[in-house]
Amino acid sequence: MDSSKYFSKAELQCKCGCEQAPMDTQFLMMIDELREKLNKPLRVSSGFRCPSHNSKVSGTGETGPHTTGMAIDLAVDRTFAYETLKIAMAMGFTGIGIASSFVHVDIRSIDGNESPVMWCY
Repeated sequence: MDSSKYFSKAELQCKCGCEQAPMDTQFLMMIDELREKLNKPLRVSSGFRCPSHNSKVSGTGETGPHTTGMAIDLAVDRTFAYETLKIAMAMGFTGIGIASSFVHVDIRSIDGNESPVMWCY
């Protein structure tokens, strides 16, 4: 993992205890920029996930954006979710998931082409 201006390795590493955190450098830069544009601290509820852990907590099995180091779940309350989503979409995040207690943002592509998608948990 390259460094982030706002997020520590401990915040971004897999929650299973394997301590892996190979976050994508460009993605980290985007997350830092999102944090700066929001001008408010953000709490990571899930960053990188190893394939084994991802298969236990996600329907994407051993694959998915968290296993690529290009996804993050940010804990936000309802009053802050709209602003987070608005800025994330304007910045070009192409995967956005909305839950009552967090917002998922990622960068995804199929065959090099962006494929924007949004969902609710």
